[in-house]
Amino acid sequence: MSKSPTILIVDDDEGHAILIRENLESAGLDNHIEHFRDGQAILDFFFNRRHKPNETYLVLLDIRMPKVDGIEVLRRLKADPEFRKLSVIMLTTTDDSREVERCHQLGCSVYIQKPVDYDRFAEAIRRLGLFVPLLVVPAIGPR
Repeated sequence: MSKSPTILIVDDDEGHAILIRENLESAGLDNHIEHFRDGQAILDFFFNRRHKPNETYLVLLDIRMPKVDGIEVLRRLKADPEFRKLSVIMLTTTDDSREVERCHQLGCSVYIQKPVDYDRFAEAIRRLGLFVPLLVVPAIGPR
């Protein structure tokens, strides 16, 4: 479990995804990072067996996305025994307390609200990047 996780950014906003990647890297992370542009793409990655077995993943998941929203992605991943232990950080502009509660009920690891201000958003992601090396992320197990 000490291996650095692959970071999977799931966000339909290309600008946010680039900002997240750049600020994680500026925080010193050298983890492999992949970007998925909608909820269906990340579900396909896991359920169509494009992920690596026994690999560690950290999912940064937006809520408002086309095709399949982040809450439904979280629900499907956490309902599957293989992906139940997957570390999922909700990283979204949404601050609706009902959605925050729902995400925690479904099993998200952390819920972070993206600041609207560019500089504050960049700083929040840099801080997240300092936190990631401290995480112990379980590997995806076989079914």
